[in-house]
Amino acid sequence: MLNLVNDAWIPVRRKDGGRAAIAPWQMADDDLAFLDWPRPDLNIACLELLIGLVFLADPPRDADDWRDRCAPDPDRLCERLAPFARAFELMGDGPRFCQDLEPFERGAKAPKPPDMLFIDSAGEQTIRNNADLMVKRGRYLALEPALAAIALYTLQAHAPSGGAGNRTSMRGGGPMVTLVDPGRGLWSLIWANVPDGTPATPEVLPWMRPTRTSEKGQQVFPQDAHPAEWFFGMPRRLRLVGERGAVTGVVQRPYGANYAGWEHPLTPHYRVKPGADLLPVHPRAGLFGYRNWLGVVARKASEDDTARRAAVVESWHERSPAHAEVIVAGWSMDNMKPRDFIFSRAPLLDLSDELAERVEGLVEAAEQIASALRAALAPLLAEGEAREAAREDFFSRTQGAFEARLAELAAVNSDPDAVARGWLDDLGRAALLLFDSHALPGLAERDIRGQQAIVQARRNLSATLAGHGKTGQGAWRALGLTPPEQKRRRG
Repeated sequence: MLNLVNDAWIPVRRKDGGRAAIAPWQMADDDLAFLDWPRPDLNIACLELLIGLVFLADPPRDADDWRDRCAPDPDRLCERLAPFARAFELMGDGPRFCQDLEPFERGAKAPKPPDMLFIDSAGEQTIRNNADLMVKRGRYLALEPALAAIALYTLQAHAPSGGAGNRTSMRGGGPMVTLVDPGRGLWSLIWANVPDGTPATPEVLPWMRPTRTSEKGQQVFPQDAHPAEWFFGMPRRLRLVGERGAVTGVVQRPYGANYAGWEHPLTPHYRVKPGADLLPVHPRAGLFGYRNWLGVVARKASEDDTARRAAVVESWHERSPAHAEVIVAGWSMDNMKPRDFIFSRAPLLDLSDELAERVEGLVEAAEQIASALRAALAPLLAEGEAREAAREDFFSRTQGAFEARLAELAAVNSDPDAVARGWLDDLGRAALLLFDSHALPGLAERDIRGQQAIVQARRNLSATLAGHGKTGQGAWRALGLTPPEQKRRRG
């Protein structure tokens, strides 16, 4: 039906605006701009797939080899990928891409519609309860092979929890994906994110052998498999069902591979506390702004062991001095429920320890002021989503100012104290303007108690900005500033 190495099945946009479908080896064509799937989650997963194919067949040995081979070479890539074609059949009697080696269609439950391959599709319980408001049912009753292939891969790479025995991906449900983008087209994006390694063989792929199941709690550790399983893990036991050239169903069994201890090179990780195990970062819903940059696009100071950027982001500074951005993407999940798919770009920052500490201070001060604003809005907005939305609005309004202050800090002969005071002014203006935008409309129509509560809330917010109270002192100290002397209360 479809061979994922030999056939042209991946939709792309060219730099001249044209569109085409390519075979994987053609990713090394300097005229290609980006992928062109109809959904952003499929584009991100397909980038991971292409990176994984290069890592599997022809990775750089080290930083020197990476630099020597930056120029695209389609003929070399075609030659190196050719031996893997037999492992990348979507259907057929032999090994199937991202599917169990052993057929289990007979005697299994009736196939589910291929709609189940998409993370934002409604599950069985959601459909029974008629609760599919944010997730959808019945959108894809049949899929053409290319779309089925990338949907299958996306589910295996990002799988959320899916009921008893249906395992999450190696990085848990809905991991954050960070990709270095030098901004020169598709090939430069792919090559920038291929980890160092040595070429593998098709036999390392998990669907080329009997499935490592987990019905008795078995786990798959990094020492149990080839590193290529970063990109080709199989937490879900699936078999596609085809009819007349289309994929019309999916059969699923529980207890696929249960991964433990893996650190994926395209995902940032964190520790709950120093010395604890590394855990993959998962995106939160909403704007990916400066408050989320630390440990993702900017490293924390060297003494902070609680956050680690993705390995490919860390290695960029060794490989190249060139400017690059980071694509940050992934499903924001609430357990099994998708909330939002984020797709953002942020600058890749190479910070010294001293500058990293200063940037952490800017972010911490903003967090403190945001908390004070949220508390001040209590007379105006109900607890919960409304106040949280106002808090997110505060971070959005200060994004440009943060980037400007960061540029000042990084400049030669920078005055960190002046930058800190300027940032405090930026935060104060944004917080008070946002407070007033909620407080002033209809203020005259409120009763006297309501008016007094609002006036007092604004005074408290202003006092915090001036460095008074626990939160105000915390914001000032985070910036390296000395808070004003606190007035003692009369006993």
